[in-house]
Amino acid sequence: METEPHIQPTHPISNPPILCIVGPTGAGKTHLAMSLAEYAKSIGLTIEIISMDSALVYRGLNIGSAKPTQVEQATVKHHLIDILDPNVAYSAAHFANDAKRLCQEIRARGNIPVVVGGTMLYWRAWAHGLSSLPPANQVIRARLDQQGKVLGWPEMHAKLAQVDLITANRLMPNDSQRIQRALEVYEITGKPMSFLLAESPSEDGREGSAIPEWINLVSLEPSDRTRLHINLERRFDEMLASGLIEEVEVLRKNPALHSNLPAIRSVGYRQLWEYLDGETNLEQMRYKALAATRQLGKRQLTWLRAIAGRNTFDPFNPFELNAALEHCKLSLTK
Repeated sequence: METEPHIQPTHPISNPPILCIVGPTGAGKTHLAMSLAEYAKSIGLTIEIISMDSALVYRGLNIGSAKPTQVEQATVKHHLIDILDPNVAYSAAHFANDAKRLCQEIRARGNIPVVVGGTMLYWRAWAHGLSSLPPANQVIRARLDQQGKVLGWPEMHAKLAQVDLITANRLMPNDSQRIQRALEVYEITGKPMSFLLAESPSEDGREGSAIPEWINLVSLEPSDRTRLHINLERRFDEMLASGLIEEVEVLRKNPALHSNLPAIRSVGYRQLWEYLDGETNLEQMRYKALAATRQLGKRQLTWLRAIAGRNTFDPFNPFELNAALEHCKLSLTK
C-alpha cells in the first residue's frame, strides 16, 4: 500500500518567515489574527489567512467548528474554508501541499500569508513532512469503530496495550480516535505505531521538533486550565443555543454522510450524531462533547509544549495577549 508523499517545504531566504498562529481550541487564535489584519490594513498592508483546521475545510460544519463568521471572512480573505463536502477526505498531505501553494500565491500578490489553526497533524506535515505511517484503511477503521462501540474504548485500550504498550501508555482509555488509529496501524503493518515512529523520531512532530527557520510560530497557551474549560463549556452551550443540533440534523439528511467519516468524527459532531441516533440523551451528549473538547485541547498543548523555540503567550493575561499582537505586528514589517 502506498503511503502519502513525504513533503519537504521550501522557503526563499530573501523572504521573511511565514507567521503561524497556533494554540488549543478556544485560545483566541481567530481573534488575534483578526486584530492583526486590522493593524495591517492601517499601515497599508494586507494579510490573507490560511486556515489550519481539519473541520473548517468542510461545507455545512459551521456552528460546531466555530467557523469564522461571514463578516470576518468578508473582512479578511480566508483560505481552506468550505472547500469540500463532508463526505470527501482531506489529509495532512493535502494541507501541506495547499498551504505551500497558497503561501506562494499570496506573496506573489504582494500580500502576507498568516497560517492560523490548531490541527497539529497538519502543522507536522507542513513544517516537517509526513511520517511513514500508512494512510487510513476505511474497512479496518469501520470494524474497529464497531468493536469499540460493543466492547467500550477502555477495553480497546487494553487490547492496544497488548501489542503496543508504549503508545497505549500515552493515550487515555477513552481516546477512541487515537486508540483506533494505533490498532489500525498495527493491523496494516504488523508493527506497533511506536516502533514505526521510533524509526524516524523527527517525524513524530511532538518529540522536541524544532521550528523551521521559514516559520515564525506564535503559540497561545492558556496557563489557567480551569478558566479554559469554563470558556469551552460556555462556548458549547452557545453553539447549542445557536442551532448546532439543527445543523447536525441537516447533515444527517445527506445520504452520503455517516458516522465514520472524518468530518462527522470531529469533536462535537460525533457526539451530536450519537445523540440523534438515540445512543445518548441530551445530558450525556453534552458531557461527552465537553470531555472530548477538553481532551482535544490537552492533546494540542502536548504537541505545542514539545516544539522548541516557539513564541509562547498566555491569551488569558492581557499583557501577554498584547505582547502576542505586538510580536505579530513586528513580523509584518521586519
